[in-house]
Amino acid sequence: MQRSTGLLLVSALALSTAACGSGSEPATPTAGGAKAVSITVACQPAKSAPKERQAWDDDVAAFMKAHPGVTVKSTDQQPCFDPKTFGPKLAGGQMETAFVVPVTNYNDVMAKGQALDITPYTNLIKNWNDLRADHKALVTKDGKVYGVPNVHYSVGLVYNRALFTKAGLNPDAPPQTWAEVREAAKKIAGLGAGYVGFGEYSGGNTGGWHFTQSIYGRGGSILSPDNKTAAFNSPEGKAVLQTLHDMRWVDNSMGTKLLVGWESLMVAMGSGKVGMMLGAPDVVTDVVNKFKGNVADYGITGFPEAKASLSGGEAFMINPKATPEEAKAALEWLDFRFNTVGKGRFDFARGKTLGNPVGVPDNAVYGDSPTGQAIQADRVKNASLPVANYETYVQAAGTIPPKAEPLYAQELYAILDVPMSGVLSRKDASIDQLLADAEKKANSVLAAKG
Repeated sequence: MQRSTGLLLVSALALSTAACGSGSEPATPTAGGAKAVSITVACQPAKSAPKERQAWDDDVAAFMKAHPGVTVKSTDQQPCFDPKTFGPKLAGGQMETAFVVPVTNYNDVMAKGQALDITPYTNLIKNWNDLRADHKALVTKDGKVYGVPNVHYSVGLVYNRALFTKAGLNPDAPPQTWAEVREAAKKIAGLGAGYVGFGEYSGGNTGGWHFTQSIYGRGGSILSPDNKTAAFNSPEGKAVLQTLHDMRWVDNSMGTKLLVGWESLMVAMGSGKVGMMLGAPDVVTDVVNKFKGNVADYGITGFPEAKASLSGGEAFMINPKATPEEAKAALEWLDFRFNTVGKGRFDFARGKTLGNPVGVPDNAVYGDSPTGQAIQADRVKNASLPVANYETYVQAAGTIPPKAEPLYAQELYAILDVPMSGVLSRKDASIDQLLADAEKKANSVLAAKG
């Protein structure tokens, strides 16, 4: 919801089918006879992060030196994807030659001709064959490839290892089932006043977001396969709410405070008094960097009993107005900066010297392929974080099928906040009634969408 592009809720944006300009200058011959090519690229770090920005600029200089005749112009925008500007930039023909698209918008962009067919050029991504097939499938339509997968993450169980130890639990053997989560939560809550075994959201669209994570994990869905009707009033949806109700009112392991916004649970986790929460690996980074948690205390493991995991991510796509020369240059840049072991974003040695947190397994687009293994080995070699704390997540993430956010996610999350809040605030809440009411509202929204 707050962080990565794949969880930004933008499916309702109206994406114009107007032609998009690449923003690059016409190619002209160089002294050697080759065409000079100018491309624009997204994701230059902000000025507020001068070390990271300098590293980017150094990479641009190194790339241009290795590719005479190519000029790279960086867009000064962070985050790389901004839902407020994405639609207007597409409509106004202002998108970069290489631009970022969140997973929730892949289908729209591809269907409306707003990305170039790069099938003839995928060989320019040298490790293309090592990218996970399921992620490449997401940027493929009618047998044609329209993007280079860049980021993928799935939801797991973030937990406080220090509290596990204090409660007599083994931090190296975190819960794998919801029954084990309940037992661990009871023991942590039993440490005394103020301790919460399991934290969960109940509003601000974050409640519905986490409901979606939980129902996916149990094998359920938010929408029917044709996206026409709600599908969450199901045995899986009822199981999600029943578990939370029982943890709150039977086990007394969830505390008494309703957590609404994204930051509220992160603050609680950073306080060292919350044992577990659902989240992606970057939760660990945020809890430590933004909310003053002790880095050694936090681990992440696989989602309990997961049949699927809510996933997020992004891909780079190429402007459909790009010339063949511009498209090739842009893909060579993407290969250099975002897809080469030990270079660009995978230069973990440089990242460590810059003081960046290195070690959280926050990108799995290469999975367990030779490239993925090499990236992980280099990440571990240069880690500034306790990588052993995340090993069970790494093992699980490679085996759990990813599942994207539902269509019209933001509207649906707001509706699903209500049953989440209901079971966490009222002991006598009727789960059947909460889901039936939410189903009726969701179907009205879906009908209005057509």
